[in-house]
Amino acid sequence: MLSAATAAAALGLDASLAVVAAKPRRRTTDPERGYYRITVGDAEVTALYDGMWEKPHEAGFFSNASISDVKDALRAAGFNSAFVPVPISTFVVRLKGKTVLCDAGGGGQVQGYNSDSIFISGRMLDNLKAAGIHRHEIDTILISHFHPDHIFGLLGEDTDAPVFPNAEIIVAAAEYTFWTDPSLTSRLPPWRQSLARRIQGVIPSWKNVLPVEGEDEVVPGIRFVSVPGHTPGHTAFHLSSGPEQLMISGDTAYVPAFCLSHPEWHGAYDQDGPAAEVSRRRLLDRVLAERMLICGSHFPWPGFGRLVRDGAHYALDMLPA
Repeated sequence: MLSAATAAAALGLDASLAVVAAKPRRRTTDPERGYYRITVGDAEVTALYDGMWEKPHEAGFFSNASISDVKDALRAAGFNSAFVPVPISTFVVRLKGKTVLCDAGGGGQVQGYNSDSIFISGRMLDNLKAAGIHRHEIDTILISHFHPDHIFGLLGEDTDAPVFPNAEIIVAAAEYTFWTDPSLTSRLPPWRQSLARRIQGVIPSWKNVLPVEGEDEVVPGIRFVSVPGHTPGHTAFHLSSGPEQLMISGDTAYVPAFCLSHPEWHGAYDQDGPAAEVSRRRLLDRVLAERMLICGSHFPWPGFGRLVRDGAHYALDMLPA
């Protein structure tokens, strides 16, 4: 169990999430089966459930939306408005002989409890096994960005040893350069400094990390898509197989109840809110125009759906669980 600051840093928020020994009763339940599989052309795509954050309401969660606005958006999307449900999912793509993990979850290291909030991660490896995939089969890992709920699953909890030592880890060069800059720490808010220190103390020494420029095809059938704003090098993954496409959107649209219904909202978890909005609208418009499937790291489980227009905004038509 990490400090409040590290737990809150998972999504770029402040350190108000106090960590105590007592565990309140959870208000959501884990899915009965922690993996969900679809096909996209010749690709097999498996969603893996990693955990859930039951986040308390806080002023400043969005800079241009009130707590009342957030609760209204949750109710409109059919959720309990007493708290913000933030599921964590990762995705495995099998295509053309490659087994590719898209983000690595929180590795059981992004957790916290207090009277209002529960934050649990670390289910991914068990669900990977349940899905019939051994972790040593993973030969490539694509990282959307360096927030803890996306990369701590790469690191041993107490040792920082690589969990996937045989896999090549590919990340956008802009993201890698930002977080591994030794002068970075002093320029970050206090609640993100421990994250920067951990990254700088581990990731640069790994020989299997490949920073890449641009939006090239990084593995057969998958291209990087630059969507900066959430972090400087935040990246989505575009899967294409035959006529079928899937956009693995990372945190571009974060929680759809907010970022699809209100793409203009600027979240405290976004490093650059206006830039994140520009990236979000550009990506969502592309997904709509090309009629592709979309999934996201914090979409309601199991996370796959199709976008539809909702006036000037967007809505998600989810695939059945």
